[in-house]
Amino acid sequence: MKNLQELIMGSDSDSVAVDARGLHDFLEVGKDFSTWFKDMTDYGFVEGKDFSPLSGKSRGGRPRIEYAMALDMAKEVSMIQRTPKGKQAREYFISMEKRAKQAELVMTPEQKIDLLIETGSRANHRLDHVEERMDDFEENRRLETGDYTTVSRGVSRAVNFYVRDRHLQLTKEQRSALYKDINGGLNQVCGVRARIQIKAKDFDKAMKYIDDWRPSTATKMLIQQTELPLAGVAGD
Repeated sequence: MKNLQELIMGSDSDSVAVDARGLHDFLEVGKDFSTWFKDMTDYGFVEGKDFSPLSGKSRGGRPRIEYAMALDMAKEVSMIQRTPKGKQAREYFISMEKRAKQAELVMTPEQKIDLLIETGSRANHRLDHVEERMDDFEENRRLETGDYTTVSRGVSRAVNFYVRDRHLQLTKEQRSALYKDINGGLNQVCGVRARIQIKAKDFDKAMKYIDDWRPSTATKMLIQQTELPLAGVAGD
């Protein structure tokens, strides 16, 4: 995120809400968001006063938590980074706070009501944007380590079952052809070039393909043409 204005989720003369994840992105912090935010709260910030969790939608897997920061917390967190980006963010928040206070001095009661209505609308819009980002993340995130291990073991199990079930005696090249067959089909079904790129949303599809897999006719003919003959190649 490059625009500091996009970090503001809502504001009025008394309160400003800053998107914590957006600030993390802007500051270009080396740590992942969850670790970084926990480190920041360890400085003594209090939930409900300095920051608040936001609920969001999730499509499978664990929902990702978002946070809204109070302006004072956002300023201090920016200062803690001790980087040019942190200084830029802090100066922006300070200038925004000054402008808000100056505007408050000349506002009529009607203008204050209009500001509150506009603030609520901006906050809702910002929350919608956060949820869209969460949906996009859930839609495109790759398999977690545990799920990837399950897929890998499933591939090996399917190949070994096929070999044992038919009492086959395979060379290294013949077994490799079976793995190439199942991995090629798996990648095609999941729309990726390599197994490691399979998305979390396609986990169930991947496991169903593995459970239903049988080598293609071309693969069976190929492994029969290698130097060592197969035992019991007839039939599927």
